[in-house]
Amino acid sequence: MEKVQCKFCSLKSSAAKELNDGELDILGSNCAEVKFNSGDIIIKQDSFSTNIAYVKSGLVKIHIKGPIKEMIMRIVKAPAYLCLPSSFGDKINHFSASALENNTSICFIDLNTFKQFVISNGDFSYEILLELSKGQLQSFHNCISNAQKHNIGKVADSLLFFANDIYSTLSFNLPISRQDLGDMTGCTRESVSRIFTDFHNEKIIKIEGRKITILNEPLLRQISEKG
Repeated sequence: MEKVQCKFCSLKSSAAKELNDGELDILGSNCAEVKFNSGDIIIKQDSFSTNIAYVKSGLVKIHIKGPIKEMIMRIVKAPAYLCLPSSFGDKINHFSASALENNTSICFIDLNTFKQFVISNGDFSYEILLELSKGQLQSFHNCISNAQKHNIGKVADSLLFFANDIYSTLSFNLPISRQDLGDMTGCTRESVSRIFTDFHNEKIIKIEGRKITILNEPLLRQISEKG
């Protein structure tokens, strides 16, 4: 864990960029940066929450343990805050967050300090509202996809999400397991593996271990849209 000088940080959030030098000094005095490796738990469900977590670099999965099984709710790419509604709505974390990449950097910000910026700085508050809206829209999209699409459409959706929203390339190393992808899409691991094999055989994608290359994006997008 290390203290950070927020004033000179090149990876500040859009909200933090709206803070003046004095506010940035306060932020730096009430913030600590922690490095996590792939698989490390960043936030644990049902634990007491006293901080806002900001993903400075790396990739994180948000997962919730339900009455039957665990579900992956979101994949969060830096820079981003982790589940702001839960942080403001209750003193207990309603989710867990785990690093998906080595050297994922998380800034833990004192909750009371963060709330004071929301109250006193309108531009900061506006950027936080934008962040909240973006997360809510993604949750709506995921809910509709999981509720109304067949498994093949859900898996196509997830591949396009990683290619376009996370890595901005058609060739990438899948950062989660087949089981995790099933937990993310509401499919079984066996269904995900079978669909991957079908996509590979039909030359829609190429699979080399964890590396996925999308060979026919228009067809994959059509499968995603028709579900």
